[in-house]
Parts: sequence; C-alpha cells; structure tokens
Amino acid sequence: MESKAHLNEVHANLINWVNELKFYKDEVKTFQNRLEEVVKQNNKPEIMVEVEHFQNQFIRQNEVIDELKHDFKQVDNQIVSNVMSNPVASDHRTMEMPAELLDQHDTFIKIYKELKLDFEKFLAKTY
Repeated sequence: MESKAHLNEVHANLINWVNELKFYKDEVKTFQNRLEEVVKQNNKPEIMVEVEHFQNQFIRQNEVIDELKHDFKQVDNQIVSNVMSNPVASDHRTMEMPAELLDQHDTFIKIYKELKLDFEKFLAKTY
C-alpha cells in the first residue's frame, strides 16, 4: 500500500532514516570492537563459533545499511528533481512513499533490534 505525503514530509523522513542508519552503522562498529575484546579474553571453540556468527551478521547489517541508504537517497533525489523542475508550490505537492521502502525500513529495524538483543545476551554469558 502506497501512502501519499507532502514532498517536504517525505524528504524529512528520508533524512531522518539516513541519520538513523548512520547511528546503527556506528553501533555495529562498536559491536565489532566488543567482539574483538571477547576473542582476546576467551577463544574457546564454542565461543569462536558464536563470534564468527556475529561477525557475519555485522557484515550483513552493514551491507543492508548501505543498500537502504542508497535507496533512501534515490527517492530523495526524485524529490529534489521534482522541486527543481517545477519549484512553484512544491510545498503543496504530494508523492507516493513506496510501500516497499517503508517495509524495508521496518524490517531492518526489527532484525537489527533482534540481533542487538542476541549480541547483548552473548556478551553477558562471555563476561
């Protein structure tokens, strides 16, 4: 289901989402640093299996973040192009926010929060 919104609203949402993704990317970097600390303190085989799992998950999360940022910026470029080609009353025009983009954002947040919770549980049992 597509949802219509004013161009400035869609633009603001996209900017917020990109900033949110930057935060998540920084947080993943912190998680990776914590993982390195775990390896230094405890390199038992059963721990190393989980370390590898989280390393792979963090790599994948960074890839998804980059893909989402690209997709958000593509939609934002469409807004900028729309306004530049016809600036008259651009604050009154609306556009469809692609439902797929909304779904991708929501799915990413859900998966990310689950990964963060799993990682926190892993850290708790390794310290």
